[in-house]
Amino acid sequence: MKKVSVIGAGSWGTALANVLADNGYEVWMWSLNQNVVTSINENHVNSKYLTTCLLHTSIYASSNIQEVMKDSKMCLFVVPSHVTREVAKQVAPYITPNMNVLHASKGLENDTFKRISDIISDELSSSCTQPVCVLSGPSHAEETIKRLPTTVSIASTDQNQAKVLQKMFANEYFRVYTNEDIVGVELGGALKNIVAVGAGLSDGLGFGDNAKAALLTRGIAEITRLGVALGAKESTFLGLSGIGDLIVTGNSQHSRNWKTGKLLAEGKPLHDVLNELGMVAEGVKTTKVAHTLAQKMNIDMPITAELYRILFEDKDPKSASLDLMNRHHKSEQ
Repeated sequence: MKKVSVIGAGSWGTALANVLADNGYEVWMWSLNQNVVTSINENHVNSKYLTTCLLHTSIYASSNIQEVMKDSKMCLFVVPSHVTREVAKQVAPYITPNMNVLHASKGLENDTFKRISDIISDELSSSCTQPVCVLSGPSHAEETIKRLPTTVSIASTDQNQAKVLQKMFANEYFRVYTNEDIVGVELGGALKNIVAVGAGLSDGLGFGDNAKAALLTRGIAEITRLGVALGAKESTFLGLSGIGDLIVTGNSQHSRNWKTGKLLAEGKPLHDVLNELGMVAEGVKTTKVAHTLAQKMNIDMPITAELYRILFEDKDPKSASLDLMNRHHKSEQ
């Protein structure tokens, strides 16, 4: 049985570990939370995330990165964007030259605006000869762990590598497509979280289906503008990692970003909302990054701009909505 490593034992990392275990791999997960490590090893349950789901018996956990990485054939990063660089530095000494490395995180680095694959590549450049890939798409861990049908994309600049990883992950409930537009796949996964926060606000304010449909549609239009300016293909935003991911993230109570918006609409301060979630809502940080990029690159992103003002300048959500509705009239195209 080949060993693979999953760096991060949150809900999505745990669900993907279960997919790999179902496919016949011995999976070792890394977590700093010793309670989670003990729970996985002794009870086959993640005691902090997905607490009611029994995990495959070939999943093991450790807080020792060397133990997790020893003799591994593949390394999957599933950690929040703001800790990716530091974690990658710790993993770097244990990466072998031909190891397949990918990530399933959705965010951008605050100060550098870099995508996750670029962050990991920076830290693994001296040890890893393969491109860093990304797995992304419309996928809630709460459904994947129950083996409900899920479809994602794996993107790489090396399509042979993408096909190898496709074969590792694909099974009867987890369908995997390959994609060569890694820029678009990563940006789609990151930027749609901004719109998902807006969708939660819309629902929380009781604006109805008309408003929600318009928000999602115009939201995908503006994140596509930014994505294309950063080197992505426009068509990628119409696929699984763009509008597909937005549909699921902007409409589900499983979504942390949607829930963030809804709780804000109920009048709760952002700090309290994030504490209540207990998990990272990447859309909050990504809104700040995207707003800064849009200003620097002179790209029109009105929804993102209003969300930035709500999140970081305490603007009233209803006032933000009125300002969006009263913008100057223009053509849709």
